[in-house]
Order: sequence, then structure tokens, then C-alpha cells
Amino acid sequence: MTTSEQIRVLCVRTGISQSELARRINQTPQNFNAKLKRNTVTQNELNQIAEALNVTYEHYFVLANGELIK
Repeated sequence: MTTSEQIRVLCVRTGISQSELARRINQTPQNFNAKLKRNTVTQNELNQIAEALNVTYEHYFVLANGELIK
């Protein structure tokens, strides 16, 4: 699942439109929609989305020994 698909599912599950989410992270709905179509949402924006929706976003690598690289 791409990041854009994850964001779309997140919007459905939290009951918020993509337009409202865009406004909450200080973007225009048109700009945010274009980023979703191109799948070019940045890590900073993902953190903003998590904060705006009061959810946890985790992005890291896990080595075979269980070590996390964040």
C-alpha cells in the first residue's frame, strides 16, 4: 500500500475528508490532492497529518536483531 493510499484509508477511518485534512495541515485541498496523486507527501507532512488527526505515525527500519533505526 502506498503512502497516499494509507492517507486515504486514514481519512475514511477517522471520518475526515481529504480537503479538511489539507486545511488542518495548512495546505490547499488542490495542492494536497496533487501530492496524493503523485505520491510525494513528505515525512514532515506525514508527521503533521498524524498530529492533526491525533494518531501515531511510525516510520523506521527494523534490523533482524530487532534494533530500530528511526
